[in-house]
This record gives sequence, C-alpha cells and structure tokens, in this order.
Amino acid sequence: MTSTTAAVLTPERPTTPPPPSRRQSHGEFDSLEPLLVEHFELPPGDPRRAVLREQIIDAHLPLAHRLARGYQHRGEPTADLIQVAIIGLIKAVDRYEPSVGRGFLPYAIPTIRGELRRHFRDSTWALRVPRRLKELHIALQRANDELIEKLGRAPRPSELAGHLNIPIEQVHEGLSAAAAYHPGSLNRPAGSADDPGSEVGDFLGGADAGFDNVLDVVDLEPALAQLPDRERHILILRFYREMTQSEIARVVGLSQMHVSRLLAQSLRLLREVLSQPVPLDRAGHDAA
Repeated sequence: MTSTTAAVLTPERPTTPPPPSRRQSHGEFDSLEPLLVEHFELPPGDPRRAVLREQIIDAHLPLAHRLARGYQHRGEPTADLIQVAIIGLIKAVDRYEPSVGRGFLPYAIPTIRGELRRHFRDSTWALRVPRRLKELHIALQRANDELIEKLGRAPRPSELAGHLNIPIEQVHEGLSAAAAYHPGSLNRPAGSADDPGSEVGDFLGGADAGFDNVLDVVDLEPALAQLPDRERHILILRFYREMTQSEIARVVGLSQMHVSRLLAQSLRLLREVLSQPVPLDRAGHDAA
C-alpha cells in the first residue's frame, strides 16, 4: 500500500475536503491524461510510478467525494461512503489502460459507482440473505425512486412489477427481504399506558430448555441399540427411573457389584460409539 492509499483510508487524513463545484468540468481532469499514460507505461517497480499514482489519486479525490455524496441518503454514514468511493478510485487508477476506451473519467466513474453499489449489496445488510434478493432489493429501490418522480406518489407493488417486468410475487419477496436490511431492535419500547417500560423482546418466547437434548437423544438411540437387552434395561432403570444400584440389583436379580460393573461397561461402550465419526454414503450424506 502506497502512502497515498494509506493516507486516504486512515483517520489522520481529512475525510471531507471542501466540496467540489458542480461546474467542475471534465476538462480540468484532461491535463492528467499524460500522467495516466506515463503511469501505465512505467514498470511496477519504478519509483516514479508510485509518485504518479499518488498524484493521480489526489487529483481525483473531489470526484470520489462527489460520487459518494450521491448515496448519502441511504442510511450509511457519509464518511464510510467516501472511503468506499476512494477504494473504487484506487482500483480505477490501478486497472486503467489508456489505449482502451475514451479516457480515464468514463472508466473511473462507473468503477467508483460500482464499488459503492457493491458496498450496499454486500456490506450493509444486518442479516445474511441470498445475493439474488440483495440485487432484487436494489432494483426495487431504483424502480421506486423512478416511479415516485414519474407518478408523484409511492408506487403500488403491481406498478413496481410492471416497471421491472417481473411477477408481483417477486416484488413482495424483495420487499420482505428489506426487513433484513435494518431489522427492528428488540429493545425498542412496546409498552402501553399500563406498562410503559416494556420492550419488544419482553413479548417474545424464550429458548426451550429441552431443545439441547434433542440431538443427544438422536445420537444416543442407535448407540443404545448396540447394547444387550439386559444392559439397556439397567441403563433405563438407572438414568430414566433414577433408581439406585441396590434397587436395580433387586429388580434384575443380580448383586449390586455386578450391576455396577455392567453400568460402567455399558457407559464405556456408549462413549466409544458416540466418539466415532458418522459414516457418510457416496453422496456425502449421513448414512444413518
């Protein structure tokens, strides 16, 4: 990482320089094209290449700031968006080939915007959802903005579906996925006049105390099937009916010492069986 790259991504460097004028023309950047050509032609190890890279990035920082501010009303901090835009600018400088395309700006602007959109698609969701739903959510947001400007009101789901040429079921699916973007807090107030201090989490169910035992029972059942009937019966009396070894001895007609040895032997066998890896079939599924 060069000094410029490190500087623009660290707090020590001001993240918000004076905003560029909207009248800033592409012509102000045209004079940098010879530097971009020279930067591209120099070998990677040449010290002059690193110096040119810093100059080019510094000169285009106002462009990155301006593009980032175009996304600042979508719930993300402006400083974070500026950092993402600068990353896109750095990628554009490193990947630009002067002989391809119509110049640096027509290449850099889509690159920076793509980095910003990718940030919203991949990094801002509170819950993990499929990429298809993320892209659908972004498309619905864009269509919603366009239809609001056109209709002068919020569009209906059927109008969104017609605008995007997709089934209305997909619209409902995308709108539902939006709940994973900024989910509501369980600590938000949900009280009434009678109970003003309650929160949403107070009305949700708790964890089932017996849920953790389900997997243990599933694993234990086939292991128990490998024991003889008498040993299995002794285990049931000991751990399900909670009988003492003396009581078990009277029920099964054995000495207490013999019952103790059978219990120890059975438990040792169960531990060995449960510690073995589960065999898989050829498809990679649990063979059991």
